[in-house]
Amino acid sequence: MDLKQMRYFLAVAEERNFTRAAERLHMAQPPLTRQIQALEEDIGAALFVRSARGVGLTEAGQALLAEVPNLLALAQRAKERAVLASEGQSGRLDIGIFGSGVLDVIPRILARFHADRPEVRIVLHNLSKHEQVQALRERRISVGFNRLVPREDDLVVEEVLRESMTVALPAHHPLARQATVSIPDLSEQPLILYPRLPIAGLAQQVMQAFHREKSVLRVEQEVEDVLTAIALVAGGFGACVTTASTASLQLPGVVYRPLVSKHLREIELSCLYRQSDDSSLLAAFVSVVREFAAKAGGTKRKS
Repeated sequence: MDLKQMRYFLAVAEERNFTRAAERLHMAQPPLTRQIQALEEDIGAALFVRSARGVGLTEAGQALLAEVPNLLALAQRAKERAVLASEGQSGRLDIGIFGSGVLDVIPRILARFHADRPEVRIVLHNLSKHEQVQALRERRISVGFNRLVPREDDLVVEEVLRESMTVALPAHHPLARQATVSIPDLSEQPLILYPRLPIAGLAQQVMQAFHREKSVLRVEQEVEDVLTAIALVAGGFGACVTTASTASLQLPGVVYRPLVSKHLREIELSCLYRQSDDSSLLAAFVSVVREFAAKAGGTKRKS
């Protein structure tokens, strides 16, 4: 059985007449008759009873008629979904994210993409920079977002934006009375660093800034994520140098002040994906990212 035979059968079953069914199908009657005979041979049972008054359905024909409309509808739906998938309008997109990135920019990009393509299922994976690179290579994700991504021959890294820096302080901290905070202001002050990772990240950028500005870095705690860092700030453990978007975490007892520094003014947020990935769904997503980045002043391609 094939879909063409199913459509021919349905026309004859509904018209109860081969001539009218052939006219409905815009074909001659003999080829239609041959197609129905071939279908009956394939099934191994007669589907129609022919009489002077027209065409009636056998029990086998009635049973098939109960299923054919559903089969044709499913086939049409499958065809439509295949077309949507080829145009990047449906399917599944696995995206690697990280702590502070989900506080502002990434959700706005995802919301814009979802509004344009509501049929696409977005699946988020909270992964470190190293884990995102591995997941891309293993095809467990299609795209990732992270900061300070190293150059890789098999990956494309596109800058989305550069985010300014801020300092999270306990509300009772003396520096909280200032309009801005500098690196020297934080010299010998208890500081909370994140993320605690062996590869280059925000923590390393902070350490370098303290070194270059000849300030003493006193690390009180090293943590893996921004939420833990700000929770410790709220608990009075120390200050935390972080990105401006972190200010959306309005925990009681925490205030934010802009960081003034010659060497740590801003930090990049980048989008990364496989160089060889020609998926139309990925292309559609990257297009939204680039549109967002253009408005934010990003879109620099690193590799």
